[in-house]
Amino acid sequence: MTISIRPPFRAEHVGSFQRPPELAQAARDFKSGVIDQAEFFAIQDRSIKDVVAFQEGLGLGAVTDGEFRRRGWSAGFIDAVDGFGLRAGTLGFRDENGEIGIAKSPYAKKPIRRARPIVVDDFRFLKDATNAIPKVTIPSPPVMHFFLGPQAVDEDIYPDMEDYFADLAAIYREEISELGDAGCTYLQFDETALPCNCDDRVRADVTARGEDPDQLTERYAALINEALSGRPDDMTIAMHFCRGNMKGAWMAEGGYEPIAEVFFNEINVDAFFLEYDTPRAGDFEPLRFVPANKFVVLGLVSTKTPELESPDDLKRRIDQAAVHVPLNQLGLSPQCGFASAPGSGQVITHDDQRRKLELIIKVAEDVWG
Repeated sequence: MTISIRPPFRAEHVGSFQRPPELAQAARDFKSGVIDQAEFFAIQDRSIKDVVAFQEGLGLGAVTDGEFRRRGWSAGFIDAVDGFGLRAGTLGFRDENGEIGIAKSPYAKKPIRRARPIVVDDFRFLKDATNAIPKVTIPSPPVMHFFLGPQAVDEDIYPDMEDYFADLAAIYREEISELGDAGCTYLQFDETALPCNCDDRVRADVTARGEDPDQLTERYAALINEALSGRPDDMTIAMHFCRGNMKGAWMAEGGYEPIAEVFFNEINVDAFFLEYDTPRAGDFEPLRFVPANKFVVLGLVSTKTPELESPDDLKRRIDQAAVHVPLNQLGLSPQCGFASAPGSGQVITHDDQRRKLELIIKVAEDVWG
């Protein structure tokens, strides 16, 4: 396979991995006071070194720390920012049997300020632990608004939502600047808001709360660009799109058509990791809007099931995508991380992770080698 020296790569993964039993037990023991912080952090460090070695052993060009220091995929951001509280929104997770629960989302109960580094310290440890390219992941700015809309702020604190957006973008700029100073060259935004804004049911909810879904897409594109202004020239920015990944449940469905022209062309990122493992993600036709200077990583391999995909089926779907965007602008990955919410009951095992990633690497070699 032709290996690029700069990400994204033909064979990728999204970020999180299943916690090893020792780390999962250590988290419980630390929470209950059985072990102290120093011992817990030491176990985290060992676990991260092990998952880095696992990724390097597979031959991946970019590696993560498995998100092993987080309570959940977005928790690190919320924990590092003063001013956030949590409240229930209106958008719930559902499966084939109907709605199964509504997740709480962050809202600004005080002026929001970055209290400490969000992922900078995590990156420094990861950088020292690998010879591959370290990738760090962080929730995308729209996640901090979409699921509550006007209720994403206390109106006494932010009577004008634009002031909240300005403070939010400033937090990202500060974090990205420090990441650049630390040597980070690969950052991924995890975006769940915009994919949900493709669902007709969700768009009706957005309208009912007094917002225009298409105007919101435009505003989010501007917000992301404001957050990225001043990014280092050598930092690749990827954006991962996901509709939910909890116990196989999802928050939304629908193809990317309602947002595709805006987010492919107006958002200043280099690559898009697109969920495409089920028919709920729609077809590949929206890829016709991808400009020549951007890369698409097709999330065709599912982290929701241990069943291994057929290599021939993956190649067939890559060919279908290549009808709309040139093959040399495409890569392959899972549709999401392997453990976005630790302890959420995911059925994927460590061996399943290995088999899925080996499959991705082999298919990428066959297609682009």
